[in-house]
Amino acid sequence: MTLQVLEAQTGKAGDKPVATIIIMHGLGADGNDFVPIAEQLDLSGVGPVRFLFPFAPVIPVTINGGMAMPAWYDILAADLVRREDEGGLRSSQASVEELIAHEKSRGMPANRIVVAGFSQGCAMALMVGLRHAEPLAGIVGMSGYLPLADKTAAERSPASLQTPIFMGHGTRDGVVTLPRATASRDALKTMGYAVDWHDYPMEHSVCPQEITDLAQWLQRVLA
Repeated sequence: MTLQVLEAQTGKAGDKPVATIIIMHGLGADGNDFVPIAEQLDLSGVGPVRFLFPFAPVIPVTINGGMAMPAWYDILAADLVRREDEGGLRSSQASVEELIAHEKSRGMPANRIVVAGFSQGCAMALMVGLRHAEPLAGIVGMSGYLPLADKTAAERSPASLQTPIFMGHGTRDGVVTLPRATASRDALKTMGYAVDWHDYPMEHSVCPQEITDLAQWLQRVLA
């Protein structure tokens, strides 16, 4: 499956980008959703950055009565854990890997590529980044969780242990609860990953402080 992708770049027109950041939206949104937030990231110290905003496929979502909407995978139950759409997760993983491969074909090395996402997009960033054969520049997970957690240790790429991880979450999140997120954080740390954790007094959203913290983290990993 080839994803529809919205592309943007910081810096002057014609500048060669020095890094790529792939940002995956949440359930029911689309590739336009995080463009305004990307525009607020101060990455002037990094140089020109290419942003890719892929669009999830439109599929029926069980928890929403089978209504078709943009989704990286089906949500089968509210707890997000007991029944996971493994087939959908793996299909979208393959599509994002195609996107990374295309970036490499354009001359962008893996260690200059960040995979990021919000909610379902966070799950996809972790799904892809932990299994990618080479270390990436970073994995960003906002208001999400680790999918297929019981299979991650066996499936992860050894190289991914070199990939730094940023996780941000709202303490009042009623969609992906804070305990679900902290359990994901703790599982990653137990596996040996360097997780830069941040929580904020917000619901299932992104706040200005998170944008500031993320920009500072991106400047470090892309320095």
